[in-house]
Amino acid sequence: KSAIYNTFFCFANSKGHKGRHTAPGQKVKDLFVLYLHLKLSQNQSLCLSVVITLGARFSGTRTPAVMQRALFSRSALLAQPVAAAVDSLLAARSAPLLQRLDRSISSATIPPPACILRPLEAPLRYLFGPGPSNVPPRILAAQGRPIIGHMHPEMFEIMNDIKRGIQYIFQTDNNMTIAMSGSGHAAMECAVFNTVEPGESVLVAINGIWGERVAEIAERMGANVHRMVKTPGGYFSNKEIEQAVEKHKPVLFFLTHGESSAGLCHPVDGIGDICRKHNCLFLVDTVASLGAAPIFMDKQNIDILYTGSQKALNAPPGTAPISFNDRACHKMFNRKTKPVSYLFDMTHLSNYWGCDGQPARVYHHTGPVSGFFALRESLAVIAEKGLEESWKKHKEVAAYLYRGLEDLGLKLFIPERDLRLPSVTTIAIPDGYNWRELLSYIMKHHQMEMTGGLGPSIGMVMRIGLMGYNCEKINADMALHALADALKNCKKSKA
Repeated sequence: KSAIYNTFFCFANSKGHKGRHTAPGQKVKDLFVLYLHLKLSQNQSLCLSVVITLGARFSGTRTPAVMQRALFSRSALLAQPVAAAVDSLLAARSAPLLQRLDRSISSATIPPPACILRPLEAPLRYLFGPGPSNVPPRILAAQGRPIIGHMHPEMFEIMNDIKRGIQYIFQTDNNMTIAMSGSGHAAMECAVFNTVEPGESVLVAINGIWGERVAEIAERMGANVHRMVKTPGGYFSNKEIEQAVEKHKPVLFFLTHGESSAGLCHPVDGIGDICRKHNCLFLVDTVASLGAAPIFMDKQNIDILYTGSQKALNAPPGTAPISFNDRACHKMFNRKTKPVSYLFDMTHLSNYWGCDGQPARVYHHTGPVSGFFALRESLAVIAEKGLEESWKKHKEVAAYLYRGLEDLGLKLFIPERDLRLPSVTTIAIPDGYNWRELLSYIMKHHQMEMTGGLGPSIGMVMRIGLMGYNCEKINADMALHALADALKNCKKSKA
């Protein structure tokens, strides 16, 4: 209240233009207007301060700094009568003025929603779908640390750690290695937007939803897109790929390593050599496979590689590691046109991540500080365990799950064991069952997420994901028990 009073005290005794004191009558008038605004805004504390000052003015009290205490004591008795007088005057004689002022003063007319006033509730569930997966307490704790500024030196150190961690999990020495502020889709768009210009040819291998997405993204930014299409679960031979590259002469060829919509882990060996032979960049999506299946960016001549944080990397969704080799950087930084996205422009992002050799990093956007904390910790978990151990464990738990599914009489969607994605297992929908009813039953009675197909695989498969923190045989047993319970209790059609 003292601070509030001082504000109005200074106003009441301030000098006007060129040091002249404002006339007392004008001062009182100005204070009336202030009181009116505050009254309309229902700010009682400030109203009281104005009333005290008005009372002092009406009572003739002098108000130099040394007499503030006396002003309070002498004016308090006048506060309530003056307030009542002002209220009566405004109500009786100033209705038009009130209406005009009411229209000019911003006021919240929409009340707070009842739902947002309730405490946040999020159920505890077993996320045994294609992602996101459950996050270990260690990484949740890292994300919950107090945030720091996104341009602080300590934040740059954390970003440097993340860069080194990504280089490890990608098995690359590429300097142009960063984490996107966004999900895997952000990295997908970043790769296409920066390496392709309008009118250039792009070749996309489609055997599930992710190839479809990349094709649409490239078309939206004006590329000439050529599609190689297989049904979900199908894969492309190196011969087929080379024939298509020779025919369409693309600047970029896209392939999904871990096609989670079908449960396929596509072979990569030799494809990078084909792309180099034909002066084509090789872009690979490892969102669902990284950490669960081997990938070697440098050895396999992959020019651009990206992934997401929310699957085998153990972290919450919201960050997406991506790396560009020298071939990709040469194409990226010798464009004739600017990338269609400012946010995803690697000219700026390379500086933000300290990859451009400049002595200072310049503000580009506010990165997800807490998300970077979590990503850094998730990379530490994998580094401590070792990539080879992570690959081995995902393969062993997947094999254990395969045996259990076959014991239940279920059919695995990908017949070739070596082509199955270790992190996401797909099963053919059992005959006679409604797959939606099965999944709803599992969610309701077991608090467990499994999912159906996605994109072209909808109605063809059910998907079980055991990756990262969830990659344990005990979780496989829980998933098998839930499936067996659903098969027993859900109605099977006579057909």
